[in-house]
Amino acid sequence: MTVDDLKSAIRDVPDFPVEGIMFKDITPVLKDPELFKYAMSLFEAQFEGKGITKVAAIDARGFIFGGVLCERLGLGLIPIRKKGKLPYKTYEESYDLEYGKATLEIHQDAFESGDRVILIDDLLATGGTAAAAARLIEKAGGEVVQIQFLIELAFLNGRKKLSGYDIYVPMEA
Repeated sequence: MTVDDLKSAIRDVPDFPVEGIMFKDITPVLKDPELFKYAMSLFEAQFEGKGITKVAAIDARGFIFGGVLCERLGLGLIPIRKKGKLPYKTYEESYDLEYGKATLEIHQDAFESGDRVILIDDLLATGGTAAAAARLIEKAGGEVVQIQFLIELAFLNGRKKLSGYDIYVPMEA
């Protein structure tokens, strides 16, 4: 199994969710047990020696990867959700998308002092979502040690919004 196998499984869906956007669909990776296992092994290898205490995952596809990593590594999962989805006291951050605006939230009590966090999501595009999520983690008291994505759309220069953070992405699409 190689990164090229993962890349070839990702499906392009034109004009989703709006006209002009080429959506990168990861569901073919998720439905193939060997590809999914391989993708998870790439993420998991990044944890070694970092002293990670929590995984923060971005709504919604980040939850898939984050949940599996937490179970494998015996860590707690911190959900970063779309506005209005968390039931307790929250911090919020708004940001721009390629096709609009959005707001993310995190529980105010998500982290304890000294928590070292890996943030995970499926795709790095413009970087707005991940930058907002990283700010939320820091506002709630966590330290962002690394940000992980399965795919990067490098032509959108999303890393620019994440400068200063360690980024792990096994493939460009």
